[in-house]
Amino acid sequence: MTIDINAIREALPHRYPMLLVDRVLEVSEDEITAIKNVTINEPFFNGHFPQYPVMPGVLIMEALAQTAGVLELSKPENKGKLVFYAGMDKVKFKKQVVPGDQLVMTAKFVKRRGTIAVVEAKAEVDGKLAASGTLTFAIGS
Repeated sequence: MTIDINAIREALPHRYPMLLVDRVLEVSEDEITAIKNVTINEPFFNGHFPQYPVMPGVLIMEALAQTAGVLELSKPENKGKLVFYAGMDKVKFKKQVVPGDQLVMTAKFVKRRGTIAVVEAKAEVDGKLAASGTLTFAIGS
């Protein structure tokens, strides 16, 4: 099942320039795969870096968090709630992400306890790992 941008906007509170998920390709109960098309028109490229544009690693992690957020906030019991970062562990950046790349982002929920969830996430470009990490979230109202 795919999820288009309209359903993503319904699930997430983020808007331009902070909405970093373009489409969901696959979704199951605890796993989601989505894409972010990276273009030279992204506002962060104006300063990171003008002569050598590279997507900031923290924004790759934010895109992964939003990917997980789409899955969690699409559930009826979480409709209208917010998801907040509670932590990031084992974050690694392996490949620069540049204009023209398509980030393929996967997030798998590995632990849930009350309003806290732990996700294993990774972002790839052309089948090569760009970034990965363990993300912890708190689901709030």
